Amino acid sequence: MSRVASPSAVNSQLSKRTNKKWNYEENVALVSCMVDLRNIGSYNVDTGFKAGYLLEMERMLAKKLPNANIKGKPHIESRIKTLKKDWAIVYDMVNGDHTSGFGWDSERNMVTVKDSIWESYLISHKDATPFRTRRFHFFYELCKIYAKNRATGKDAQTAAYILEEIQIEGEKLSQCVGIEMRLEKRAEELDVALDEIEGLTKDEKDIALSKILDHPSQMVMFFSLLPSRRLRWVHKFLSTH
Repeated sequence: MSRVASPSAVNSQLSKRTNKKWNYEENVALVSCMVDLRNIGSYNVDTGFKAGYLLEMERMLAKKLPNANIKGKPHIESRIKTLKKDWAIVYDMVNGDHTSGFGWDSERNMVTVKDSIWESYLISHKDATPFRTRRFHFFYELCKIYAKNRATGKDAQTAAYILEEIQIEGEKLSQCVGIEMRLEKRAEELDVALDEIEGLTKDEKDIALSKILDHPSQMVMFFSLLPSRRLRWVHKFLSTH
């Protein structure tokens, strides 16, 4: 006579299958696939990816890691959930509304902040504790996917609107005469925002204006930042584009 597994035994088995230990190579491959899928656009939503993306992600990852036997469920689904949660914690520290004093070291892939500010922040953000000494290697990559949804307030609405307009206008450029005027308006808004950044030289402003307009996702990131953080962001952007 066969035995029916107890609920605790079933949960234990599911936990073992879900809790795969991802090595660095696998994480890099997964994030690369996430960015590629985002660029393809067929599964995009503001919160990340829509239903059905896991099977496509599984196929993409199998091409990069053919012997890893990584499945959409539970492996990829669980890992993306963890990456997104960790990214949100870091993003809120670096770009939050009430996190003056926090920065990002792109060489070490770590948050930077004075001890006094860190201790104060931890009082109401216990989940940030590990990131005082922990690296997070995929911050910028995940910003491309999730920053639009994470941004809040007037600047976030402006950023989302700009991205939507640019995407629509890019598709209808040959059909709509009024598009150039709307694009010009978006450029004017960016021009004004760059003018308001103290410490930015005229040459830096002109170069940033030209390059940011060529990267809609980076424009979203720019407008999602508090004004006090934009100078450092522009300098980092210019150093990598």
